[in-house]
Amino acid sequence: MDELDTLVESSRNAFAQAQTPAELENAKAQFLGKSGQITALMKGMAALTVEEKKTRGAAINAAKQAIEACLAERRQALADAALARQLQAEALDVTLPYHLRSTGGLHPVMRAQERIEAIFSSMGFDVADGPEIETDWYSFTALNNPPNHPARSMQDTFYVDLKDADGLPLNLRPHTSPMQVRYARAHARKYAGQAHMPDIRVIAPGRTYRVDSDATHSPMFHQFEGLWIGENVSFKDLKVMYLDFAQAFFESRALQLRFRPSYFPFTEPSAEIDIMFEHGPLAGRWLEVSGSGQVHPQVVRNMGLDPERYIGFAFGSGIDRLAMLRYGVNDLRLFFEGDLRFLSQFQ
Repeated sequence: MDELDTLVESSRNAFAQAQTPAELENAKAQFLGKSGQITALMKGMAALTVEEKKTRGAAINAAKQAIEACLAERRQALADAALARQLQAEALDVTLPYHLRSTGGLHPVMRAQERIEAIFSSMGFDVADGPEIETDWYSFTALNNPPNHPARSMQDTFYVDLKDADGLPLNLRPHTSPMQVRYARAHARKYAGQAHMPDIRVIAPGRTYRVDSDATHSPMFHQFEGLWIGENVSFKDLKVMYLDFAQAFFESRALQLRFRPSYFPFTEPSAEIDIMFEHGPLAGRWLEVSGSGQVHPQVVRNMGLDPERYIGFAFGSGIDRLAMLRYGVNDLRLFFEGDLRFLSQFQ
């Protein structure tokens, strides 16, 4: 066995002893690296004649190719061994039963909202949707809440780093009342100059935002506000309409409503609406479910209407609170925690 055959055999033995890719690279450097034995042999041909270089160079190249073949063989063997270990460690028992992925469903608050929309649609109300980032005018001023009005403190809200045309910061709407104004103004423009304008009947459901958080309040909550304006709309219509809604929503006639005097800057007179169930765990207790009132004349003007001709009422209820009462939930935060054990009960 000549020198080159011995070198190839030595490389094969060295590669075989390498147990990791790193050890194999170290062994490779001994033979094929810049300071390796093959490189040294190539440099040693400088003193040879041209004919000797041809013969010697061909023999060295053959040895180099044999060493590279041994290296590739060992690399593949190490890779195969690593894969076998991984497969053994991550073995999948295909005989184990698998878990079916359950289908999704509507969130209980969305179920309540869809039910509310369906009930009011059956009463002839439109359902309006609008922006959640609002201007100061639509959120406050148009609703008889001018700047620095003390009633604004009741609806402290969140602002964003953008300003409206008046230089006031835009806000995350604290209620869906801005959509009532937007809808009424569009309605007034549509029928401007006509002898008769159909009644405005609309509800505006959606997300709203206020600085509040406890078992019955959330910084983000769902609300729907309703508006009915015409030439001959009274508080009597409000009482009849809301009673019909409550009986339909809770699927029961065994309940009573109570209107308590209150104050809202956008209605005058104003009233809180309470409900009392005759049966069930909440029987005998008055529970606040809505604010309401006759739309203030200034708000009617801001809607583009003549308050001497048009009159009506507005009301607003928390969808989350109505859902709590309908489903018997005692903590509002359960709706927003994403616990599937809770949410799956409503599917």
